[in-house]
Amino acid sequence: MRRQGPVDGWRAVFPPARWLASYQKEWLANDAIAGVTLAAYGIPVSLAYASLAGLPPQCGIYCYLVGGLFYALFGSSCQLAIGPTSAISMLVGVTIAGMAQGDPGRWASIAALAALVVAAMCVLAWLFRLSSLVNFISETILLGFKAGAALTIAMTQLPKLFGVEGGGHGFFGSIVTLAGQFPDTNFAVLAFGLAAMVVLLLGEKFLPGRPIALFVVVISILVMSVTPLGELGFRIVGALPQGLPDFKLPDLRVRDVDGVIPLAFACLLLAYVESVSAARALAQARGYEIDARQELLGLGAANLAAALFQAYPVAGGLSQSSVNDKAGARTPLALVFASVTIGLCLLYLTGMLHNLPNVVLAAIVLVAVKGLISIGELRHLWWVSRFEFGVSMVAFAGVLVLGILKGVIVSVLVSLLLLIRRAAHPHVAFLGQIPGSRLYSDIERNPDNAPVPGALLFRVESSLFYFNAEHVREAVWQRIRSTSESLTLAVCDLSSSPAVDLAGARMLATLHAELEAAGIRLRLVAAHAAVRDILRAEGLDKSIGHVGRQNTMADIIDEFQGRTGKAAPAT
Repeated sequence: MRRQGPVDGWRAVFPPARWLASYQKEWLANDAIAGVTLAAYGIPVSLAYASLAGLPPQCGIYCYLVGGLFYALFGSSCQLAIGPTSAISMLVGVTIAGMAQGDPGRWASIAALAALVVAAMCVLAWLFRLSSLVNFISETILLGFKAGAALTIAMTQLPKLFGVEGGGHGFFGSIVTLAGQFPDTNFAVLAFGLAAMVVLLLGEKFLPGRPIALFVVVISILVMSVTPLGELGFRIVGALPQGLPDFKLPDLRVRDVDGVIPLAFACLLLAYVESVSAARALAQARGYEIDARQELLGLGAANLAAALFQAYPVAGGLSQSSVNDKAGARTPLALVFASVTIGLCLLYLTGMLHNLPNVVLAAIVLVAVKGLISIGELRHLWWVSRFEFGVSMVAFAGVLVLGILKGVIVSVLVSLLLLIRRAAHPHVAFLGQIPGSRLYSDIERNPDNAPVPGALLFRVESSLFYFNAEHVREAVWQRIRSTSESLTLAVCDLSSSPAVDLAGARMLATLHAELEAAGIRLRLVAAHAAVRDILRAEGLDKSIGHVGRQNTMADIIDEFQGRTGKAAPAT
């Protein structure tokens, strides 16, 4: 796919109208192969993720069946694959556990209702153009959140790997419970699960993009069917309902389920962040661009379908999308082929999954979630910024201590607090003259810069708004108090302040009055046009002096030192 210009009208919200018009017949084989490969990858993975969500195995398959099909109608990515993800599945499972009151039917209804609410939120976010809000969730926060989610998910699967009951409340409670059950380990189950993990890891390394999980599932079913291993305490998936899911609305309404709105909001955040990140990465590699706003419609359609066909919230994941991309997908038609393949399997092949051992599903999840932990990125973050690393660890600890749902909320709050902190405490650079030039830069970063005797030169590296103006004023006074020499001039460089609001302008007026009382004259230089307008509207050009666009730091210093004898140029 090539980069396309802007599209208007109904084609803007219905991408197939664009890519079908330029579809080439030689792509059909690529999309068909990619679709079958994606189905082969998605079926065993969806069975495993459904167990994370606490739902019957077929619910995970339904996610792939309808999610990708409806995303293909409205999504802007050509390679993104839609289905259940580990983090959302875990979030759904642990959150609904307290809402369902032990009723499996209510559990499934709440999961479908959550998908319906996610769809509604996606449409509202699309209508109000809120796609940019995802940018407020920093990569630093996501790094810690994903690592915490990976450990939490892994902790739910380890009891299955060891063949014990597990249990316990929360991450640390589960560790204590599992440790107490180690003497009851079923070594046959453990050996089988470890062997499955080894095959999955080797396949991931040497055969990337191939449906190794399907191979492991098939071999496991054959072993359970023709050997007496099943008598050694293995738990199996059992019979899956044959046929396609029924079309029906969730049995519950939003007002019937306390807490479904926070659950849906958390699912939306995870789904949108992960989907857009994966879609952008694949689009850059393929040389085209996605529409982040349009992705809201694509995800909304996919989740609406999941809600109406007995599934639960879905998203675009990097792992399944990579499988789709490496298998040769050229357009979203690959998702249609995947859905058709999965539908045929549901109609004719469900009986073959009866003897699939649960420990194999645990092995699939354990191998899949390791990709959520990026040791290299965490190490890089440690060396680049200890503060950012600490923020990441707050998100990490929030997930482990509070659980995934509250961990999502903590991550969002930390992201917003980090943003507010940075905005409220901009860097105020104090300047010195660059040797051999008429330029001035941060003297702390460049110690060889020459300070100007009797003058304080500073630059605010941010816009001046009501929430940071006092910080700037206090930083200037703190610097003046720490300076031993007598000052008679202060120059504020506004070149890095693209905007100043009323509070910022009044702070400069207040600073001018305070400095004047201390025998220091304040001058302003390099103000942008919009900034000059508000400064003049507040009368600063009369009290402080000229704030024209031709004012430069060098001219003010020359005037101060009496080298030229020129006054600042008039407008």
